[in-house]
Amino acid sequence: MQKVKAIIFPVILACLVFTGCQKENSVTPSSDARAAFTGNWGVQETWVKLSYEVTISADTSSKMGVLIYNFADIGFSYHPAKALVSGNSITLDPNQLIGDGLVANGSGTLSGSSVIHWNYTINDGATLRQVSSTFTKL
Repeated sequence: MQKVKAIIFPVILACLVFTGCQKENSVTPSSDARAAFTGNWGVQETWVKLSYEVTISADTSSKMGVLIYNFADIGFSYHPAKALVSGNSITLDPNQLIGDGLVANGSGTLSGSSVIHWNYTINDGATLRQVSSTFTKL
């Protein structure tokens, strides 16, 4: 009996020790979804047939935010429009003021890696303008 206890105790102890150890899963952080949106873009607006450029950069104060310089052709001297990226979608912060008091709302969808199709509104307080535009990566 003493011999059986001497064998069983180390076996049980070994089972407890080895089942408590697990291989760590190495988790690779996902890439920043904003990277596909950042850069310089050529814009074609269908409403008034405008062509201009915008620059999209990552917003350092937000994990999923981006800044869009010259959105709606307001000029690079104004504060950029802010938007959030989720997967292949980009959505303007709601009811934000851009340029000289324009209210912007809307969103876009990244198609492939070089085209964003946008639908948004611009309201100057007198006229609500429905805009469709295409951003093409430069």
